[in-house]
Amino acid sequence: MELRIFTEPQQGADFDTLLTVARTAEDLGYDAFFRSDHYLAMGDADGLPGPTDAWITLAGLARDTSRIRLGTLVTAATFRLPGPLAIQVAQVDRMSGGRVEFGLGSGWYADEHTAYGIPFPDRRLARLEEQLAIVTGLWSTAPGDTFDYAGEFYTLTNSPALPKPLQDPIPVLVGGAGPSRTPRLAARYASEFNMPFASIEDSAAQFDRVRTAVAEHGRRDDLVYSNALVACVGGDDAEVAKRAAAIGREVDELKRNGLAGSPAEVVDKLGRYAEIGTTRVYLQILDLSDLDHLALVAEQVMPHL
Repeated sequence: MELRIFTEPQQGADFDTLLTVARTAEDLGYDAFFRSDHYLAMGDADGLPGPTDAWITLAGLARDTSRIRLGTLVTAATFRLPGPLAIQVAQVDRMSGGRVEFGLGSGWYADEHTAYGIPFPDRRLARLEEQLAIVTGLWSTAPGDTFDYAGEFYTLTNSPALPKPLQDPIPVLVGGAGPSRTPRLAARYASEFNMPFASIEDSAAQFDRVRTAVAEHGRRDDLVYSNALVACVGGDDAEVAKRAAAIGREVDELKRNGLAGSPAEVVDKLGRYAEIGTTRVYLQILDLSDLDHLALVAEQVMPHL
């Protein structure tokens, strides 16, 4: 099972902090560094020093790391037009030497749209479907050919469909708990399906829906099935409690809803996710100053997976 680091910079992190975490994750052997795509802090966090843009951050990390894969969990389709987004992601992929993975979601946090003057339209899943079609269509258009698209929300005419990413194709991630449309979008466009912050039972049920959608689409099931789960691991009970307090959570709640406890407890729970087909887990790391947390997981959890 692959372990990846997943950060929430809108809660309070500048680029230098994210670079330190990404380089530490790379040195410790994690497979990837991912970040959320939000412009406003959630809950009681003040968000200082302020938001960072996901794709500007990843462009910087592309030049300042060498091995670790880079991506979003997930880019909000409401933030960007699909044509410019395809250009941005392709450029960052080239800047990284082909290490980008592209998660795209419909956008959901209305308050951040209001705070920064971003339209928050209705029918966001329908818009997401058109964005997926356009972005992947632009990337897959043969060099020298042009790309056209006439949808309900977006129209592209005679696009040169440039630049091309270095990877062919860029891995595309779709995720969520929607029972019908989300599995269908994953079956059509994704190389990975992610179930965020869900129990083993709920993940298994959604994975089965995606597998059914893949079969109905007439596709061989080559998807990666993954989960995102909050992490709070400690060498003893006191260290677990200290880490839980640092992120404003209770240990018992974290054990129910995430990956919390001793390394052995976390290995056991990851094994139960593996039994339902999970082969990749994004560890949501909320205290970005605690690099010892990343080291503990790398040294005492990762080797046993």
